Amino acid sequence: MSTFLFDDIVFGPIKSRRLGVSLGINLLPKDYKLCTFDCIYCECGFSEKGKSGKIPTVTEYKDSLQKKLEELKSEGITPDVFTFAGNGEPTIHPDFPEIVDFTILKRDEFFPNAKISVLSNSTMLHKQPVVDALKRVDNNILKLDSAIDETVKLMDAPNQKSFSVKNTIELLKQFGGNLIVQTMFLKGSVNGTEIDNTTDTEVGALIDALKAINPKQVMIYSIDRDTPVQTLQKIEKEEMEGIAEKIRKAGFYVSVA
Repeated sequence: MSTFLFDDIVFGPIKSRRLGVSLGINLLPKDYKLCTFDCIYCECGFSEKGKSGKIPTVTEYKDSLQKKLEELKSEGITPDVFTFAGNGEPTIHPDFPEIVDFTILKRDEFFPNAKISVLSNSTMLHKQPVVDALKRVDNNILKLDSAIDETVKLMDAPNQKSFSVKNTIELLKQFGGNLIVQTMFLKGSVNGTEIDNTTDTEVGALIDALKAINPKQVMIYSIDRDTPVQTLQKIEKEEMEGIAEKIRKAGFYVSVA
């Protein structure tokens, strides 16, 4: 399957199945993926090892956002949300906190009813400025694809040798419940190894993790776009709703995309 990259700093707005009319923000290079994970389902494809490129400067970002917001205003288009996503992990940008503050300022000026969301893989939560910035946005949507280390390593391929689910859960707890946990569910195989995070064992471990994190919302979804690994299967709606019901019975608000 083919995958794609975002070739603008600020793009869209596009219709998001999870967030509505979304103005996208890419703080990473335009020509390759830059991420601390190498997820087998990522729509941007796999990371290209050893490749280096230019990330946008704060000035470039500010100019791009200002121009786009002026265009939208003149065209009468109102986004529901400003979404940090793009070609990898947005919080690795060295000026992420300053960029968040400028985005809040401009959102309030142009579209005060819009939300600001960050889609993050939770790997930069050991950095206090990143955590503080995430606490200032409306929706900090933080990934936890499994509560089992072996599954995360197969599914998300973190490049941090010290990565562990236990540590990630502890870092997620520092939001005091003011976060959205996002989980991708899928089945299939990777290089001959079977993967399935929909089993009772997987869902039970995830629920235990959620009880420790206590998020305000759990957002679950499955494959909807092209993936770099072609031996993956989308989880159908009925099964997704069954998983959601188990999580709801544990006391959480769950949305299914």
